[in-house]
Amino acid sequence: MSNNSSFWKRFLHFATKAKEIEKEDEILLDHDYDGIQELDNVLPPWWLWGFYITVIIAVIYIFQAWYFDSYNQQKELEAELKIAAEEVEAYKKANPELYDTSNLIALTDEASLAEGKVLFETKTCVACHLGDGGGSIGPNLTDEYWILGGGFENVFNTISKGGRPGKGMIAWETVLSTKERQLLASYVLSLKGTTPAAPKAAEGDIWTE
Repeated sequence: MSNNSSFWKRFLHFATKAKEIEKEDEILLDHDYDGIQELDNVLPPWWLWGFYITVIIAVIYIFQAWYFDSYNQQKELEAELKIAAEEVEAYKKANPELYDTSNLIALTDEASLAEGKVLFETKTCVACHLGDGGGSIGPNLTDEYWILGGGFENVFNTISKGGRPGKGMIAWETVLSTKERQLLASYVLSLKGTTPAAPKAAEGDIWTE
């Protein structure tokens, strides 16, 4: 037990360089605060060497970053942005239907129009345009007048991006897939020329292809 105690005592002295209690009077400072006196102990070697190592690392880092250019945050950022851009392009190529709408056209077959009708009736379109497209809060979809432009491209874009600011129609591109918006736009166009029960007065301008 005494050997262990002696070893521990030697280790603490090596790690802290603190004076033994019996010799503390040698480093006792000559001032006190309300009877509390202060010892002039040296800094512990482990702390001192840790400080020195930190300073050395900082100097090496500064030379690498500022003079040797082996590490550069701007270059690191540019490299990461390049990798991110490549990943985005790869994702776009793998999922073209999510991004490329330039080749979309209005679908006119019965099956597609039936699917579009289901979307029209279940995605709250009827709340503003009524089930027959005659219009209520929203405009009449059966006449030849369009507020944001007619034709497939304009209707698809209105469904995707939303209606006029403050008019309540949300952007559906985050809710509906590209295919669903294509079906919905196709169905809306198919309503032109039909006879709703109570058509709303025309709004917007006459649209011709």
